[in-house]
Amino acid sequence: MNKGKFKTKLPSDEVIRDQDEEYFFIEIDGAWKKIRFHDYEEIYKIPGLYEHLFYDRLKCDSPQVVADLLEDELDGEAISMSDLKVLDLGAGNGIVGEVLAEKGVSSIVGVDIIKGAAEAAERDRPGIYDDYYVEDFSDIDESLRSDLERSNLNCMTCVAALGFNDIPVTAFANGFNLLEEEGLVAFNIKPDFIDEGDSTGFACLIKEAIEENYLKMKIARSYSHRLSVSGDAIDYIAIVGKKVEDIPEDLFMDLLVSQP
Repeated sequence: MNKGKFKTKLPSDEVIRDQDEEYFFIEIDGAWKKIRFHDYEEIYKIPGLYEHLFYDRLKCDSPQVVADLLEDELDGEAISMSDLKVLDLGAGNGIVGEVLAEKGVSSIVGVDIIKGAAEAAERDRPGIYDDYYVEDFSDIDESLRSDLERSNLNCMTCVAALGFNDIPVTAFANGFNLLEEEGLVAFNIKPDFIDEGDSTGFACLIKEAIEENYLKMKIARSYSHRLSVSGDAIDYIAIVGKKVEDIPEDLFMDLLVSQP
């Protein structure tokens, strides 16, 4: 992939309070353009810009951390990385898929709601995914659901995509329910979104799933997800759990209705 050379700068004259409000400037054709970090469609259009911004400048290490944690958990399991059939939810431009492939995973299905993500993954990392679907997993097309159920998926990854309404609880739960029993789920999240005061519904989903024995937590690790625009570390938690059984639809639909 041609990463390209970019002229970018981060804001330095104001305080940005929330992570989802962060933005940067990039020089395009001699003019400076402002882009929000969460405007992924715009960022994916420019080959290498996502990597330049989040990995080179802001030192994001989440794909590697989550994949390493998954590998650590498999050390105590009867299967290896090469046995995994992964659903990569919120796959973006394929960075997580690439890390998994480097660790020996040979079957990966990507899913993202953004068409530009699928196009960027094919452009930048061709061949990483067996299939890549542009789909809203909050309301999965039934024919696609049937196809994925026949894929014998035994692992789901979801990296840097939870907590800011990028992937709602319904989408996460629907992906979880596509896994075989005893399948693994590996994800990361900002601690705020699994605290009691969480307003996204994710904390309630995980709490209920564990208490009702739909999900068994296996291993967790706190780490620095990346730097903020001010240079401070943004802490996340990487988690690997094991599916016991499907999360009932009425549970996560009730959470959806209860969200503000």
